[in-house]
Amino acid sequence: MSKITKSPDEWAQELDPHTYRITREAGTEAPFTGRYFDCKTAGVYHCVCCGEPLFLSDAKYDSGCGWPSFFQPKSDDVIAEHVDTSHFMVRTEVTCRRCDAHLGHVFTDGPAPTGLRYCINSASLTLNESQKDG
Repeated sequence: MSKITKSPDEWAQELDPHTYRITREAGTEAPFTGRYFDCKTAGVYHCVCCGEPLFLSDAKYDSGCGWPSFFQPKSDDVIAEHVDTSHFMVRTEVTCRRCDAHLGHVFTDGPAPTGLRYCINSASLTLNESQKDG
């Protein structure tokens, strides 16, 4: 996997303002508003910025939080985790390892088998329905 680096201006030319704010400025969409929060369609969720396959629909579940939730990424090498101390909280931010797009956060209140909840913004994802297993 080769790293993708672009300037903020280059990203701004490629992404709509909402997607740019979420993925390049670590924004968060309002809960229950994203196109994938209640999606049950099979496929592979890719990074909207670079196309990297990130999550399989088999790992998606309804956590009730209002954002797409997954109990694990497609593989450990597709995401990066960072300490996020914004908004007077300490959380673990999740980014795309290939292009550094902000995806969301991971929490330790998820289901078996991992106990993790990857809480991901719909705006950072695109679903490939024809791709069933990555």
